[in-house]
Amino acid sequence: MNILITGSSGLVGTHLSDFLLAKGHHIYRMLRSASDDQPFYWLPAKGVIKYDDSITIDAVINLAGESIADGRWSEERKKRILESRVSGTRLLAETLAKLQNKPKVFISGSAIGFYGETGRRIVDEDSMQGAGYLAEIAELWEKAAQPAEDAGIRTVNIRTGVVLSPNGGMLQKLLLPFKMGLGGIVGNGQQYISWVSINDMAGMIQFLLETDSISGAVNLVSTQPVTNYTFTKTLGSVLNRPTIFPLPARVARLVFGEMADALLLSSARVQPKRLLEAGYDFIDTDLEMTLRSLL
Repeated sequence: MNILITGSSGLVGTHLSDFLLAKGHHIYRMLRSASDDQPFYWLPAKGVIKYDDSITIDAVINLAGESIADGRWSEERKKRILESRVSGTRLLAETLAKLQNKPKVFISGSAIGFYGETGRRIVDEDSMQGAGYLAEIAELWEKAAQPAEDAGIRTVNIRTGVVLSPNGGMLQKLLLPFKMGLGGIVGNGQQYISWVSINDMAGMIQFLLETDSISGAVNLVSTQPVTNYTFTKTLGSVLNRPTIFPLPARVARLVFGEMADALLLSSARVQPKRLLEAGYDFIDTDLEMTLRSLL
């Protein structure tokens, strides 16, 4: 299969590219540097894209978007986070819709932030949209992919949970303080974390590429979400370090601002209903075993 990937240099994109190459697929990368000899490049902020329609692309995977966790959320940064997802996705979807030689499937990024604060309530793809900034982003992000679906391309919106990898994301950020014995629960520790291993992320996306019956929203999460308390104690146990330095909610809000409530203190208890119904064979469902295999 010929597969075009945006965001191929990111945490998921790098791992996924290597994974798909090892499976025998041919990978094309949508670059951000304009060059006449490159078949695919784009400058989403400027509305510029080059897509060589003479190359048969079977699938497009859109993973581009500015990280939401790298620094406090100023109004300017929130605007950039939104635009990096929505503008690029819309540009790509509209381009695919106009092609004579359309891909068979368009897998486009989204996030479980769509569901907002869930508390202890279990949600899945049939649940209503939640409230808040991240829910708004997810809604607009998914709507931006609509032109591809309207053009008859099977379109999948992957609502991704917290991706666990030692090479980036939340887990990498936690490793140093936890190894120093400075880890602890955040807030009251009862908020749920819907996680997914980097290995399952790649496996799930491959499954979606190959399963023609799936379209629309799909949650990419483990079947076993855990509370922040459980995650904290499990990571401490795996690293053989104490976890006695909590981060109170008021301190988290003081340090991280609005981002604290959206990313650190909110609860997301999400189930991968559609993957379960379709028969996906999960690689990692036990948090402790997953962390030990990754670390």
